[in-house]
Amino acid sequence: MPEASEHRAALTDLWRAHMAAPFPPGLRGAERAGIDMVLLDASIAGCVSSWLDRDGSPDTRRLKIADRCVPDLDQVLPLLTETEEIAYFRRLRRMAALVSLPEN
Repeated sequence: MPEASEHRAALTDLWRAHMAAPFPPGLRGAERAGIDMVLLDASIAGCVSSWLDRDGSPDTRRLKIADRCVPDLDQVLPLLTETEEIAYFRRLRRMAALVSLPEN
C-alpha cells in the first residue's frame, strides 16, 4: 500500500491527466454490459473530486460509490476496443481503486 503522500500524489496526477483527456466520443450515450459509460465516469469523478477536496477523507457515500464502480469497470474494460477508450477507463479504474484504499 502506498504511503499517504504517494497515495495523494498518485491520485492527483491521475486526476490531472483525466481532466485533460476528452471523454471518448464513441462512448457518449453508450452502455457496455448494461453500464452507462458517462454515468460511470461521472460517478468516479465525483468520488475523486470529493476525496481530493476532503484531503483524502471521502464521505461514506462516496466511498461506497467508488467501491461499486471498481467491479463495474472490471466488467466493461474487456469490452472496450479503442486505445483511447481503454486508456481512459483504465485510468478511471486506478482512480476508483485509490479512492477506495485507506491512506496510511
